[in-house]
Amino acid sequence: MDIILLLKTVLLGIVEGITEWLPISSTGHLILADEFIKLNMTADFKEMFDVVIQLGAIMAVVVLYFHKLNPFSPKKNHDEKMDTIILWTKVILAVFPAAIIGILFDDWLNDHFYNPPVVAAMLIIYGVLFIIIENRNKRSRRRPMNDLSRLSYGMALGIGVFQILALIPGTSRSGATILGGILLGCSRTVAAEFSFFLGIPVMFGASLLKIVKFGLAFTSTQLIVLIVGMVVSFLVSIGAIKFLLGYIKKNDFKAFGVYRIILGLLVIVYFAFIK
Repeated sequence: MDIILLLKTVLLGIVEGITEWLPISSTGHLILADEFIKLNMTADFKEMFDVVIQLGAIMAVVVLYFHKLNPFSPKKNHDEKMDTIILWTKVILAVFPAAIIGILFDDWLNDHFYNPPVVAAMLIIYGVLFIIIENRNKRSRRRPMNDLSRLSYGMALGIGVFQILALIPGTSRSGATILGGILLGCSRTVAAEFSFFLGIPVMFGASLLKIVKFGLAFTSTQLIVLIVGMVVSFLVSIGAIKFLLGYIKKNDFKAFGVYRIILGLLVIVYFAFIK
């Protein structure tokens, strides 16, 4: 296998692992990375690769939260098992809005929104929203909800509706759902954790959809590229998730908002004046 292709795959896995969980848009970053890190694969494979390596990222959540997410754990009593089942019903409920829209309009979204101008616009718009919402929260006297078990079905569905926004690249799935959770009264930690859990069925479903559309006739090189991308994404995601949870205990999301705005402006400059 070409060593350069392998190195490019590793770099893309690192980009996915970092950006999937930070509210800065993994899909947007992968689209931009493709401008500089060409895999030299078919367009269909590249489109599928960008989605399927998210399986590596989501496995990081499964590993880190396995006990919390496992309703059959022998270490849990009956009430704890029921609480876990209830959590999963809220996650499944929150999946439906984006799943329905995504399945119905997958090809249309790919044709119209997967391009640098849209990515740049979404990076800037949601960067500004993060700053506005965090400034508003500082002035608010309302105490955020700090217990994930108190998340209502209505709040879960509301966060799921916000996830629809993430179907446009550059928005960020974690960014949209975390913003939604905060606006609905969740603390940053509760919003982030529910966003992590919500990503499990979403990414498994999206990856399955892309694999079925691509077909299972992978070449040996394509299979190696997929596996390497997922493994690297998994390992980097472990660190990214731990970093984010530690960071938001003492900080707000405004730094991510500033980053998004700067990156969006750089994207505009690059594609308008340099490329």
